[in-house]
Amino acid sequence: MSDYLRASLPNTAAAAAPPVLLPYQQRWVGDPAQLKVAEKSRRIGLTWAEASDNVLIAAGEDGSNVFYISATQDMALEYIEACAMWARAFNQAAGEIEEGIFEDEDRDIKTYKIDFPLSGHRVVALSSRPTNLRGKQGVIVIDEAAFHNDLQQMLKAAMAMLLWGDKVRVISTHDGVDNPFNELIQEIRAGKRPGSVHKITFREAVEQGLYRRVCLRRGIEWTPDGEAQWVTGAYAFYGDAAAEELDVVPSQSGGTYLTMGLIEARMNRETPLVRGRWPAEFGHLPDDVREKEAEAWCEEHLKPILERLDPERAHGFGEDFARTGDLTVIDILEEGRDLIDRVRLQVELSNCPFRQQEQILCYLIDRLPRFRSGALDARGNGQYLAERMVQHYGAARIEAVMLSNAWYLENMPRFKAALQDGTLDDLPRDAEVRDDLRALRVIDGVPKLPSLKTQTADGVRLQRHGDSAIALALAHYAMRREVAPIEWMEAPAKSAYWDPAPEGDDDDILYYGKGGAW
Repeated sequence: MSDYLRASLPNTAAAAAPPVLLPYQQRWVGDPAQLKVAEKSRRIGLTWAEASDNVLIAAGEDGSNVFYISATQDMALEYIEACAMWARAFNQAAGEIEEGIFEDEDRDIKTYKIDFPLSGHRVVALSSRPTNLRGKQGVIVIDEAAFHNDLQQMLKAAMAMLLWGDKVRVISTHDGVDNPFNELIQEIRAGKRPGSVHKITFREAVEQGLYRRVCLRRGIEWTPDGEAQWVTGAYAFYGDAAAEELDVVPSQSGGTYLTMGLIEARMNRETPLVRGRWPAEFGHLPDDVREKEAEAWCEEHLKPILERLDPERAHGFGEDFARTGDLTVIDILEEGRDLIDRVRLQVELSNCPFRQQEQILCYLIDRLPRFRSGALDARGNGQYLAERMVQHYGAARIEAVMLSNAWYLENMPRFKAALQDGTLDDLPRDAEVRDDLRALRVIDGVPKLPSLKTQTADGVRLQRHGDSAIALALAHYAMRREVAPIEWMEAPAKSAYWDPAPEGDDDDILYYGKGGAW
């Protein structure tokens, strides 16, 4: 493929030409997923790159037909012309562009077609949405999918191709958060549907050479000032729509991420919620005093709950760290026989010294039956506790998570999906826990917590910051980690290695094996 991607540019020697496809285009073309989706900015050349791959698929002896479905006739014609250009660049034998008719159930759809006689395959560009794809076989490309009238039905028909080993590519800018295109993306990110998602913003495309390519095609000199002015002009052109059209943020996506009804449906008044609060002077006490008081607190408040955990079931935890302003929250999950993760205990620590947070967390972990995995917030001061837990229990069991937009984007949809389908259940029925979860917002297309802190509790300004929401998300993440079982074997009885001492001798005699040599 890389040889093909160095096709000649206008007035440029082939040997000196840079790769024609920019990095984000190469990643898209190189992705082998059967179902792949691109949420993208306007006018970054992704359809043009897709055409290059489609020509190679149709021209290959082991390839297949390609059906391109556009929202408009102009898009279909632009695409098929790009395919003709790529066929010439790749030196592939191909027929001329032909116009034809696709016989749909209730109408005829205009098509543009290129035949590849050596392979017997063809590329067909359709100018409108077909309803009867089931009789066709090949790669399906749905462009500007968010703007099709009935994307869900079209996807249902296109997915039949996957059963025969073909592929479906869905490309579009966004058209609102509730659009089926965005719902498809969320299903893939949540793991409900297999596939891959490529998010490509306008600024990312520019950073990877989009404006340089524009300059090359237009025969003008690239300059940093020229690029900055070009980007500014693009954002000015789209105005208020720039967030959706260029930054790939679905419109109307500033509300809460989880609904009140969903959260309360997953709450259980029987789930224990233990809150520990310490005065400021507690942190100034001697180490041994703090350790004894924390031990007594654990024995009184945590031990009775931990003793009720099912010894046959796997357990894990998630932790969101804070020292003074926010709360440290620890959520213990238990995997049921029905594969539902249930919250068995939530612990909140307010103004708890670092050493005692470590002490309390170790107390919990040491008493978790069949402990599987834990995930800790490792940002800021939380890095200390996360590092100590990794050192104590091993990197295979504990993950120090640097929360980032990428982490939220990958894992929050899975967390939400688990709440929706009930595979994460029995959250503590508590108003503050509910408000923590309600604090999650979609910000610039990423579900996460805003920076504002306004919560109160019992008249004390605790500055809650969605702490239990992050702890729950980390606990759910921890229970999904691939963790190898701990191998162990029972130690042999003492009699297997020791012979009793002769009479009058105080020391037993140690052998390297029963009846073996000294």
